Amino acid sequence: MADQLATDIIEKIKAHAEPGGEEITTNTELTSLGIHSLELTEIIFDLEEQYGIEIEMNTVDAWSNLKNVGDMVEAVRALIAKKA
Repeated sequence: MADQLATDIIEKIKAHAEPGGEEITTNTELTSLGIHSLELTEIIFDLEEQYGIEIEMNTVDAWSNLKNVGDMVEAVRALIAKKA
């Protein structure tokens, strides 16, 4: 069961994912959703704005560090905790 942060992030990802009908979970690979660098950048900007955080990574770093939805959730969770 996903917590609220994971649910919010999954909803943002769904808005950018290619329609396929499969359920998106924290184990879902970002590349399997058709998420490319531009979409990933837009998702990151959305998350920064919503949570008042700064995600410092360029696209290359983002792809090497964020393999699945869970990686993105944990990265955002850590930045929120640092801010508090």
